[in-house]
Amino acid sequence: MKILMVLTSHDQLGDTGRKTGFWLEELAAPYYAFKDAGAEITLASPKGGNPPLDPKSNEPDFQTEQTHRFEADAAATAQLAATVRLDSVSPADFDAVFYPGGHGPLWDLAEDQHSIALIEGFLAANKHVALVCHAPGVLRHVKTPEGKPLVAGRNVTGFTNSEEEAVGLTQVVPFLVEDELIAKGGLYSKGADWSSYVVSDGLLITGQNPTSSAETAQQLIKQLAQ
Repeated sequence: MKILMVLTSHDQLGDTGRKTGFWLEELAAPYYAFKDAGAEITLASPKGGNPPLDPKSNEPDFQTEQTHRFEADAAATAQLAATVRLDSVSPADFDAVFYPGGHGPLWDLAEDQHSIALIEGFLAANKHVALVCHAPGVLRHVKTPEGKPLVAGRNVTGFTNSEEEAVGLTQVVPFLVEDELIAKGGLYSKGADWSSYVVSDGLLITGQNPTSSAETAQQLIKQLAQ
């Protein structure tokens, strides 16, 4: 089982002067779900190298058993420091792709032509695409072979408007994930704020928030096993 994980290279939280990036739990929980299932993992990002970590995701309130495990894992941290460039990877080399969130992807991956083509390529090859939290927002420009928005008529979830409001970034982000998925015709649903909620629709698996990371990864592993 070979899984590609795609991380953001974007580190600026709009014009607030604050830093953003990927959310640690959304990398660590799936990383070990895949690792413990025997998968070979490749980490990629638009710029390659060491992707920016959202500093907030490493505050004590947001640390988990898996984030501690990741930080103590020399092989994992070395792999993270040397992500491959997104334009160098091909769906042919993997069984599935997983996108962790954090606010960063809303700026770079959502508009990245390589990312858009990569997701379209995975689906065209009948391979799974899983995204969690803010990462479902990177589907905004992804199209079906017929040229329709990928999410149109599909069951999806992602970071809710109320969760974005709770973290005080509604006016900072370039778009709201919930609104964007609905605007593109997605059949959007959600669970309670901050609870694990995962939606599966064919090859597309989406999770609502950081808490949903492990369940989203487990759902992907389960579907790959079938």
